[in-house]
Amino acid sequence: MPGDAFSSRLTRTPAPCPARSDKPACPDLRATCSLPAASDQGRQRRSLSPLLPALLWATLGCGALAAVAPAWAGEVQFQQLLRGRDVKVLSQWGRRYEHGEGVAKDIDRAIQLYCKAARGGDVSAHYHLGWIYVVGRAGIRDDELAAAWFYEAARRHDPHAQRMLARLGFEGKPRREAACPLSGNDRADAPARVAVTRKHPAHGPIAQLVRELAPQYRLDPNLVLAVIEVESNFNPQALSVKNAQGLMQLIPATAERFGVTNVWEPEQNIRGGMAYLRWLMNHFNGDLELVLAAYNAGEGAVQRHGGIPPYTETQNYVRRVIGRLN
Repeated sequence: MPGDAFSSRLTRTPAPCPARSDKPACPDLRATCSLPAASDQGRQRRSLSPLLPALLWATLGCGALAAVAPAWAGEVQFQQLLRGRDVKVLSQWGRRYEHGEGVAKDIDRAIQLYCKAARGGDVSAHYHLGWIYVVGRAGIRDDELAAAWFYEAARRHDPHAQRMLARLGFEGKPRREAACPLSGNDRADAPARVAVTRKHPAHGPIAQLVRELAPQYRLDPNLVLAVIEVESNFNPQALSVKNAQGLMQLIPATAERFGVTNVWEPEQNIRGGMAYLRWLMNHFNGDLELVLAAYNAGEGAVQRHGGIPPYTETQNYVRRVIGRLN
């Protein structure tokens, strides 16, 4: 497939920064062979990273530092990029790492950046991941995995992905999960797991009902109880100013979406909230922080921001619920 009409979509990478023999490719994160000024040392007191060049200079000498700095700076650069939330920027840098434009070519770093951008809803990232797996850039060609990624792009109305699905002969939703295996078979999309290390102390009819129902939705009852506590403090008649109702504070649209006909009836409300939590767990691949952020602000907000939205209410909500779990 390399060289066909579709390859042009992937080769339109951002122009590399002008290279000079005395400076590395952009962004320039390589440390210089000089000690930080006294005023800089005061500002850097809380961070060891900015002092590493000075420490290396003191122990290795400037010549040795010149050899060490580029690799160290490259890792710093990548980690800074990976912490970003702008899905367009993540996808653009994914292309740079995929094609070696302005940075050393690194398919695993490209996959990690694309994967985070795709999780945030970037259509081009879905397409590029499909292309990586269909041409075997991560090791071996995997048409089923590629189809899973092309499907995600196609259902977001990407015409190139639709044509690739047709070329691969796939119709309907692929059975394969759209995952992000790296070249060494690790997963770029393996979520950080929040450990539930504390049993929720709630007792009584509501707590008993939650513990009976949670296994049906493959949820930890302690998680559900923590959500109920933060949402309504176990008040079945709770009503928010945003018209969120009942124990798990379902808005009318969510209640209708998950088949709740009477939000004031505790079991129906709990089942509706659990069904939504399970849906979010599937949607965000078990990443509990994203699940909780989406339960509070909606999955669309999480996708738009590529992570926990910058809303004070949502950020506090995530911290409060997780604080009851460990």
